[in-house]
Amino acid sequence: MANVLVLHGPNLNLLGKREPDVYGIATLDELNRRLIELGTKLDLDVTCYQSNMEGDLINHLHFASEKFDYIILNPGAYTHYSYAIRDAIASIDIPVIEVHLSNIHAREAFRTTSVTAPVSQGQIVGFGLMSYELALISIQQKLNEATDV
Repeated sequence: MANVLVLHGPNLNLLGKREPDVYGIATLDELNRRLIELGTKLDLDVTCYQSNMEGDLINHLHFASEKFDYIILNPGAYTHYSYAIRDAIASIDIPVIEVHLSNIHAREAFRTTSVTAPVSQGQIVGFGLMSYELALISIQQKLNEATDV
């Protein structure tokens, strides 16, 4: 069983309250519950963590190699300007999948650039909660491909 760390960045603790027309009405607890349940079905052990603090997210990225095989990261607004988070991703050997609930490429101009995507394994955006679920499915498929070789 692979261990997956889901890191939720700033303001994601306000899911369900913050701009529901953009981010939906589901709460972070509901999202985490869905991810843990799907993870169980996919034979993945999912651990979820949220922080509004850049350094805290960086510390979790740094120490993830001690316990986790994959990381799903929604850096929130840090996506667009945190070179520190970008460098943390680049410095670890664990694959990181960047996710966003909304399509950042179809929003305000300042949101269209991701400094973290170039050092991530991939980016999934615009599918709401399903963005996270698609990331879990892709991890499970990558693991299956690795065992089929």
